[in-house]
Formats: sequence, C-alpha cells, structure tokens
Amino acid sequence: MESLLEFIRIDMGSPGLATLVSNPKFAFIQLLNSVSMGMNFFIIAAGLSLIFGVLKVINFAHGAFYMFGAYIAYSVTETMGLSFFWGVIGSAVGLVLLSVVIERSLFRFVYDKEHLMQLLLTFALVLILGDVAKIIWGTDQYSVSYPASLSGATNLGIAYYPSYRLLLCILGPVIFLALWLFIERTRWGRITKAATQNREMLAALGINVPIIYTGVFVAGSALAGIGGALASPFNSPTPGMDAIIIVECFVIVIIGGLGSLWGTFVGALIYGFVFNFGSVIVPNGQDIFAFLILLVVLLIRPWGLFGRPETEGQ
Repeated sequence: MESLLEFIRIDMGSPGLATLVSNPKFAFIQLLNSVSMGMNFFIIAAGLSLIFGVLKVINFAHGAFYMFGAYIAYSVTETMGLSFFWGVIGSAVGLVLLSVVIERSLFRFVYDKEHLMQLLLTFALVLILGDVAKIIWGTDQYSVSYPASLSGATNLGIAYYPSYRLLLCILGPVIFLALWLFIERTRWGRITKAATQNREMLAALGINVPIIYTGVFVAGSALAGIGGALASPFNSPTPGMDAIIIVECFVIVIIGGLGSLWGTFVGALIYGFVFNFGSVIVPNGQDIFAFLILLVVLLIRPWGLFGRPETEGQ
C-alpha cells in the first residue's frame, strides 16, 4: 500500500500533470490531440467492427490493409507526384480491388466456419501481405508530406493548432454520421442489418446475400486503407506497422463492443484521450492506462460498452 501511495504522489507531482492544470492552452491542445488521434483510430477500427458485425469474422488482416493504404498513399504522392488527396483516393481504390480478390477467393469459404479457422486464415494473410509489401516497397521507412493546403496551423482563438490534425477532428464525425445514416436510414443499410440476423431468410426473399457480404468486406477494408493514408504523414509507412495498429483497433472495438458503430466511435475517443493524456502524465506509460480500461470494461461488461451479449444460436 505504501508503494502505491508513493506512486500516486509521484504521478500527481509529475511535470506533465502540473502543466495540464496550470496551462489552459496546453490542456486545450492536448484535448484536440486526443480527438484527432481518436478519430483516425475510429476510421480504421470502424471497418474492423463493420466486418465483424455483419460477417462475424475476426479479421486480423485488417492491420495489413491499413499498412497497404499507407504504402499506396506514399506511392501516389511521393513516387507519382500527385496530391495527397489523390493518395487517399488511390488507397481507397487499391484496397477495394485487393479486398474484392481476397473476399471472393478466400473469405467467402469461412463465413460458416468456427472462429479458430477464421483466425488462422487471417493470420496467414497477415504473413503473406507483409511479405508482399516488402517485395513491392522494400524494408525502408518512407515519409509522406502533409498536403500543402493543410501544412500550416489554424488560429482557434485559444491557440494555434495544426490544420491537418484539425481536419481529422472533423473528418471522423463526418464518416461516422455517413455510416450511421447509411445503416439506419437507407434500404441497403436495412438489408445489411438483416443479413446479420438471418441471412437464410434474406436469401429466400431474393436478396443476393453474397453480394452484400462482399460489399461490407470491401467497405470495411477501404476504411482501413483510408485510415492508413490519413495516418501516413505522421506515421511513416514501414514494415510491421500493421502489428501495432491491429492491437489498438481490437482494444477500441472490444471497449466499445464488437459490431457496434456507436461503440467504436466512443471507444476510439476513449482510447485517444487515455493514450494522449496518459503519455503526458506518465511518459511511456500510456499503454498501461489503455489496457487497464480494457480490463475494467471486460470485467464489468464483457460484451463492451455498447455491445450486446451473444445468445445461443447467434
């Protein structure tokens, strides 16, 4: 108990915490850093949650799709000389093409299989795609320039903040709203939700369920590619970057609830705040706080904050 109290005293006296309390401008910047980080995580993790919510596949290869998105953005912007936003579009298109091939040739055979077989398949894909990335782009670490129009800072009154990170703060909620409106307010969204409940009945009504599954997998993979492209200016494309992001994404979707769009959004924000403020208060200890929150959520609600417990037959 004495050692725990001593840790608390040291933590409360840390320069980072003191600066947060005494400097509102610094605290405001860290607040925006947390939101921008969380929104970038949300864009990536939303694809993972969408795929599991509809297809019931735990896709470990999602991190590899993120890595390919970052590499494609590098190729389009730095090698081909096009603008950064063309790099984002190129990453989305590239992941659409790649995911169509993977889904039609591999994933469609494991939808009815147990999770262990799905995990083995996706883990094999991680190894294969990792080697393919090394063959195409090598093992060097690359850098992607910020878009010229967003390379500066924006005056927010309280402080100046990087325009590009401010864009992420706005883009995340926009993508969340677009996904929510599609799922809740469109015919195809309702069909997609129905596919999660009873695909046999949906097929009996004349709906092409395999096309729905392909579309969901492609959309989720494209979100991973877009997230990789958006992260490439501050997270340099490099081999192995997929292993880090997939762990972070699983923490987010488990906290929020697998398959829940709202849960993924809230979980990404929680992770962004915990990671960013944790790194300020206890440098190099931010991962501890994130996993502690994951542990607490699993103990209280094993199905996540916005998830639902599985019933027999699901």
